[in-house]
Amino acid sequence: MRSLIFCVLVLTLAALPAAAQQTQTAGWEDGTSTVLDEYPDGQIISTNVGAPDPVHSGLRSLKLEDAAASGTPQAYLVWVTGLADGDQITASFWRYDDTPAAAPSVRIWGHWNDGALLTDYDGSAGGSSDYGPGTGWDQASYTWTVADGHTGFVLEARTYSSAGDTVWLDDLEITIPDTATFESAPLPVELQRFEIE
Repeated sequence: MRSLIFCVLVLTLAALPAAAQQTQTAGWEDGTSTVLDEYPDGQIISTNVGAPDPVHSGLRSLKLEDAAASGTPQAYLVWVTGLADGDQITASFWRYDDTPAAAPSVRIWGHWNDGALLTDYDGSAGGSSDYGPGTGWDQASYTWTVADGHTGFVLEARTYSSAGDTVWLDDLEITIPDTATFESAPLPVELQRFEIE
């Protein structure tokens, strides 16, 4: 009898519909967009480029040049709002560097953002510990599960290098719940950072 109840329970759970998802992409093909923001300010030079710079697909890619004397600069790529506990975010991008086991490198990472501005910070969400093989293009990906009441998330590219070192990104893809909202560059004016003088 227990086996029958277990089988019915498993079949019932398998028949439940999956949460509705939406997938958004970015390839920097507009020729002008770069990143939403960066941290710390002025520590990454982001440029929308085409050949002869490396391009994974299409005609454009995102060039990230490290401008920091030290530390780990972060390029903010996507801002997701309207999240709830249990929601999942899966993101990937193609990254290019040609320096095996050496800088420059880039990782896919994220942080929580539960406020009204892109620059609000509510703790690290972590990410992949993989720096990539450094042999040209490879895809970095990671899945985050929302917990602890967080409602927003910022997808980051974190560079690990010295000043002047450069990596390239292309073909970003992010899957989020249908109930969430996605923002990428250029960010609407009402959501941008405002400097207080």
